[in-house]
Amino acid sequence: MTPAEIRSLAILPRSFYARPAAEVARLLLGKMLVHGGRAGRIVETEAYLGETDRAAHTFHGRTARTEVLYGEPGHAYVYLIYGMHECLNVVAEPAGSPGCVLIRALEPVAGIGAMTVERPRTHSTAELCSGPGNLTRAMGISRRHYGADLTHGALTIRQMDVPREEVLTGPRVGIRHSTDWELRFHIRGNPSVSSK
Repeated sequence: MTPAEIRSLAILPRSFYARPAAEVARLLLGKMLVHGGRAGRIVETEAYLGETDRAAHTFHGRTARTEVLYGEPGHAYVYLIYGMHECLNVVAEPAGSPGCVLIRALEPVAGIGAMTVERPRTHSTAELCSGPGNLTRAMGISRRHYGADLTHGALTIRQMDVPREEVLTGPRVGIRHSTDWELRFHIRGNPSVSSK
């Protein structure tokens, strides 16, 4: 897609995010994550269900780190894991209900040269944004985007669709609790999906 075609896509409104996190996670597949001149189609997500979910950061309640998750939906929750990887989550559910969606992988669409500069050791375009830490590095997203409003500005998610029959569901990966909950969603056969 050209930059003009990407800009012509409608930015998702706040109402899109104000529903259950699992529904948002499924519906985000196929949508376009845009940051400046870089863009990627969302091909893998995971839902986290708030204080009832032992794998969620909010399981132990509200903290300074998780404050944005309790606010209005449609904002970014970005955090550091393993002391080196930053992960992008989208705040879902109505304000006060701290559900969120981890963006696990993108299919690169625009700004691929800039992505490659950030991830020079990748062997293919499909690998550039495969995995939550890889996609934030390639897209130039960091903890400075914590709390960013995804409904306007330089970091947005834009409308595109994927056929429902292309969506696969399975257990989340890389967690220790609630590992049997089928809250991971991905697009069938997409080479950028991080956990095949």
